[in-house]
Amino acid sequence: MALTGWKESWKSVSSSRVLHAIFSVIMDMDFTLEDVVNAYKSGLFPMADSRESDDFYWYDPPLRGQLSIENLHVPERLRRTVLKFPYDIKIDTAFAQVIDGCAITAPDRPETWINKTIRDLFIALHEAGFAHSVEAWKEDRLVGGLYGIAIGGAFMGESMFSRARDASKIALVHLCARLREGGFIVLDTQYTNAHLEQFGVYEIPRDEYVQKLNKALKIKGDFVLSGRSEAEVVHNYLAEI
Repeated sequence: MALTGWKESWKSVSSSRVLHAIFSVIMDMDFTLEDVVNAYKSGLFPMADSRESDDFYWYDPPLRGQLSIENLHVPERLRRTVLKFPYDIKIDTAFAQVIDGCAITAPDRPETWINKTIRDLFIALHEAGFAHSVEAWKEDRLVGGLYGIAIGGAFMGESMFSRARDASKIALVHLCARLREGGFIVLDTQYTNAHLEQFGVYEIPRDEYVQKLNKALKIKGDFVLSGRSEAEVVHNYLAEI
């Protein structure tokens, strides 16, 4: 199983922890989903030390990975593959399965930052309409996908996984097509990694990211795109980038 993600560099960023309190109970009276959303609006994001950990930390690294929605680099081979529609791309039909796919360890990734606390948190965010999944299906089998959180005109990518050739890459192209169509202007990857380099990932200083984020938060992005054909959205996107 091939696994890829937004946060492959997470083990090297322990110095970027900015909140010393460890939140081991998320859904209690003292910690609400509104608190989590406000943390993202401030430029923070959560990560656990390991899958077995009960706690997580909030991170605020000095550099933020970004992908351009308007100028995503799609390699020619992948572009041709996307337009063949080898997978049925669905939105928000199996969110828990996607996050579980992203949390699976493998020989090339023996640890993961997604623990039960973060899993439960994001499922609650999904049920509240903030977190979304883009899923690649082959017949009745989930073969790849990604998830993240949408606030205003910003989408913060969390993780992705693949069990079939190009499944996560195709999901990413579909995500960007959806974000462009829905009026989003920020796609935050949090960190950069080799997997995202082929799409033109780049870094900006934290202060610049916060400025971009504040601008995006004033926009009412539409992630769901009710009534829009996935094929139409992707065809239009690839014809214009």
